[in-house]
Amino acid sequence: MNGGAAQPICAGSDDGALVQAYLSHVRIDKRLAERTVTLYTADLVRLSQSAEAAGVGLRQVQSAHVRRWVAQMHSAGRSARGIALILSGWRGFYVWLGRQGLVSQNPVQDVRAPKAGKPLPKALGVDESVQLASHVEEGDDPGLEARDACITELLYGSGLRIGELVGLDVAASGTARGWIDVQEGEAHVLGKGSKRRSVPVGRAALAALERWLAQRPAWAKDDPALFIGQRGTRLTPQHIRVRLKRRSMLAGLSTPVHPHMLRHSFASHVLQSSGDLRAVQELLGHASIGTTQVYTRLDFQHLAKAYDAAHPRAKARKPPDKAS
Repeated sequence: MNGGAAQPICAGSDDGALVQAYLSHVRIDKRLAERTVTLYTADLVRLSQSAEAAGVGLRQVQSAHVRRWVAQMHSAGRSARGIALILSGWRGFYVWLGRQGLVSQNPVQDVRAPKAGKPLPKALGVDESVQLASHVEEGDDPGLEARDACITELLYGSGLRIGELVGLDVAASGTARGWIDVQEGEAHVLGKGSKRRSVPVGRAALAALERWLAQRPAWAKDDPALFIGQRGTRLTPQHIRVRLKRRSMLAGLSTPVHPHMLRHSFASHVLQSSGDLRAVQELLGHASIGTTQVYTRLDFQHLAKAYDAAHPRAKARKPPDKAS
């Protein structure tokens, strides 16, 4: 071992010395960045404080202690990712102690952080969705306005994925990935897993489509795509994301809107009105009902907000403040 390396630790070292020796090890032997060493230091301070409160030394910590401390951190509101990072720091410390012959087992080895809750998809309220769909950008090019309005109506009115939308052609053909049957009021699309499905197209979307088709010939060349740019080529998903974000801000919405947000809004609002989860599954083209069930959580959020706003006893749902 060279002169700059951390020195071995004897069995009689106290907790503070063990922590300092480990930090010296990661700084000198492992050459970790100072920022990383600072984070390790904070993790080990937390570990030392928890062990002291439990009346045990760091070398006497058991898995049961660690699980209890994880539960306490979780109850205090620390995120699953934050807990996982702390456990990683503790785990490394005990691996090093084991290599020094100071512990016979790693008490953190089989302890895992709580699973991170799956975030709910973002969805607009009904009023915000209608506000966006009804927006007209007066100063815009008529073709751009008609095209962007039709895109918005189809994303919200039919719950299309962005890939399904850009894949639409003007007419059905042997090579078309998707098209809209105006007479039947249906969009035929190619979804995930190359699975075809048909979804209803409402009157508002059909009217917007009619306005766009009247403008489209001014830009059209040889591309069969329904949605084209001013150069006559099929729009890309990124182009549509940029245009929709711009449109949502001009419409006065409080948050920028992306295409998938309108798909989530479509699903949530259909479920709120119908309560038919299977129908929403079919409309979205989900292979599993489990994928669709996330919208029942969105629906409950809507109901809970309405309850809290309207019911005179709503505040009883909220836990009372703890006495100081």
